[in-house]
Amino acid sequence: MGKSTASAPAAMPAEDVSKYRPVFAAPKPMPAAATTAAPKAVAAPTNHVTTQVEQRLRDQAFTNQNVKYTQGYRILAYHGLEREEVMSIRRAVISRYPEETDYIVFKSPVYRLYIGDYLTKLEAARGLARVRPLAPKVSLEATQVLLNKNP
Repeated sequence: MGKSTASAPAAMPAEDVSKYRPVFAAPKPMPAAATTAAPKAVAAPTNHVTTQVEQRLRDQAFTNQNVKYTQGYRILAYHGLEREEVMSIRRAVISRYPEETDYIVFKSPVYRLYIGDYLTKLEAARGLARVRPLAPKVSLEATQVLLNKNP
């Protein structure tokens, strides 16, 4: 029925477009002497920390000591209207995992229960797997978390 286009020659453009194609010069061959040259000896590094650099490093270390929060994850263990339910989930989590930090946020009329301060998503996923049997609906939420629990 239909013609096969596999054996048909490719159609040529109506005009010559070769003048628009870029032309590159062939790369120059490398001289034989340059390729067989011995490698230069690498100098061993020395102590490059000057007093100015040392002062800046101390300033940065001091600034880093004052950082209290960072971006991380918390487990949203409860989100709803019932105060008794949020308190029962909180008691269950605290009794099972006393090392976890819990945060109850109340924005009228909604209660939210957050568990933990996790810096990485992997840590948060592990915590989520532990808390899942204790709470009906749990999820991870990216938020600002406390960096140093123990000063």
